[in-house]
Amino acid sequence: MDVDAEEGTLLKFAPFQSRVDEGFWHRLSSLKLNKLRLDESPMPITGFFAPCSHKQVPSRLTLLAESLPSEDQKQSSSLPATLNQGNRNRCPVPGILYNTNTLEGFNAIDRVSLLETEAKKIWDDIHNGKVEESSSVLLRFMVISFAELKKWSFCYWFAFPALMLDPAARVVSLRSASQCLSLEQAESLSSACNEWRNTSSTTDLGFSLIGEASISVSPEWKTRDCTPKAVGWEVNKGNAKPNFISLAKAMDPTSLAISSADLNLKLMKWRAVPDLNLSILSATRCLILGAGTLGCEVARLLMAWGFRKITMLDSGKVAISNPLRQSLYTLDDCGEFKAIAAVRSLNRIFPAVEAEGIVMAIPMPGHPVPEQEEQSVLEDCKRLHDLVECHDVIFLLTDTRESRWLPTLLCSSANKIAITAALGFESFVVMRHGAGPLSMIKDSGALSSLSAEMHNLSLTNRMGKQRLGCYFCNDVVAPVDSTANRTLDQQCTVALPGLASITSGYAVKLLAGILQDRLGIFADAEFANSANNPSSENCLGILPHQIRGSLSQMSMITLVGHASSSCTGCSSTVILEYQKRGLDFVLQAINTPMYLEDRTGLTELKKSADSFNLDWEVGTDDVEDDCVEI
Repeated sequence: MDVDAEEGTLLKFAPFQSRVDEGFWHRLSSLKLNKLRLDESPMPITGFFAPCSHKQVPSRLTLLAESLPSEDQKQSSSLPATLNQGNRNRCPVPGILYNTNTLEGFNAIDRVSLLETEAKKIWDDIHNGKVEESSSVLLRFMVISFAELKKWSFCYWFAFPALMLDPAARVVSLRSASQCLSLEQAESLSSACNEWRNTSSTTDLGFSLIGEASISVSPEWKTRDCTPKAVGWEVNKGNAKPNFISLAKAMDPTSLAISSADLNLKLMKWRAVPDLNLSILSATRCLILGAGTLGCEVARLLMAWGFRKITMLDSGKVAISNPLRQSLYTLDDCGEFKAIAAVRSLNRIFPAVEAEGIVMAIPMPGHPVPEQEEQSVLEDCKRLHDLVECHDVIFLLTDTRESRWLPTLLCSSANKIAITAALGFESFVVMRHGAGPLSMIKDSGALSSLSAEMHNLSLTNRMGKQRLGCYFCNDVVAPVDSTANRTLDQQCTVALPGLASITSGYAVKLLAGILQDRLGIFADAEFANSANNPSSENCLGILPHQIRGSLSQMSMITLVGHASSSCTGCSSTVILEYQKRGLDFVLQAINTPMYLEDRTGLTELKKSADSFNLDWEVGTDDVEDDCVEI
């Protein structure tokens, strides 16, 4: 109100000034992504009114983070108790937020109609006596907004609905409250104000005005159906236009990277995959064995899926030929260890990733260890064991078949999720290893008393179903040295450009599906286009055991291979032997090529088959994964 108004002059009210705290926009963004999504329903909010006694400073209404409901709080038109804890300059006022999904939707809002609707609410509250119970309803406000979450920019427009009197009201008298009220009346008024503000502060009546106005009442006003016209849209720098604000420049770069990286995943939940559990992805610890073409692609895609804990292990160095095919390296990295350079690149791409690089070679069967190096190799075996134990998922992306044996053994023993991916020239294979043979035995002390019955028992999992096989279950020979006596083209992974990206996409998608499935590592193998798939149970679709594809044929098939009792990587025989003898068993397998075949019964199997004149085709898989990247 104009404090200098004289008797007989028009009664004028000064406009409010709006202010929006950054915390409001951050909470609105979080609500939009995680709860509201595409919902454009009006949202009750709370503003905080600060009256000002200075005639040149307008009264202010502020929106804070607590003006909005929390993500787990149901929307309500009533003010939460926590918001009523104000002070004399923070009086809670009810408001409505209309947040649109698009800028076009924001611009298309009928502001005249919206203002008339809010004015009608005020008019109704005057007629039903609600204004006498709570004068804050006369201060109601509304905000229309659009949040551009990709750019962290927002446009908004405040409205403070006010009824237009025709003819206008005129001032009859206007005096300081201290001149009009007795001590008893002043105390009563002060108590009422403090109750509204929920404070115990002293009300300074010297800054308060009590006036009398002359209002010509139209006969139509006696009915609730005839609402006076209203004004109230806030003016921006003298013009009727919305406000725009961008928070991107003010945000911490890491925080901005995190919010931007999560945006695509949260948008997936809006329409396509509403049941996607993002928390389990970000909490999963991933160990990538091999930082070559596949390792680089898998690491990047893991981050894109929302995985935040990644360890990369490799013993090689970046070669000049690598950067074109291996996406985490540049020519500046040549000569550095791949694991170190890859992690540095991951941190540049996404600063919030928790990445670690480990330079270490994986001990392999068929690569005998000189006696003077045995201790070092055993330490590497122990370190790899510890890494498998402290991670949830292990990707087997190394260059040779034999380098995948020890990780397969360790994953099977610890019942860890293991995913193998391998490339040929124009073909690929991606597979998830099944649960370990001892996964159904909860009491580790019972392992020592297991009898020969374990031979058959180990072929089923905890669910009583046939256990899925590992990478070695279809082999009829133990892994041996596959790098000796190779020509240059056989030493290199010669693959069509783009094949690694496709393969990595399937591998990471397969992991995401396993983590979303209620059975996890025990989930059954499913097939494409099968009517028997309970695909509705997994929000990401089917969970195959093996995916094999060919670029030349533009084809992809899903297969299943069950566990073998003679497998050198996951059979109960080798797992029990490893758990009994530990690293001594591993060292014997490394130094004695035929030991694994003899121990698992493959030697006897081949002898029996020889009596039928069968030809064993070693390495019939068309995926040439036994190659060394240089």
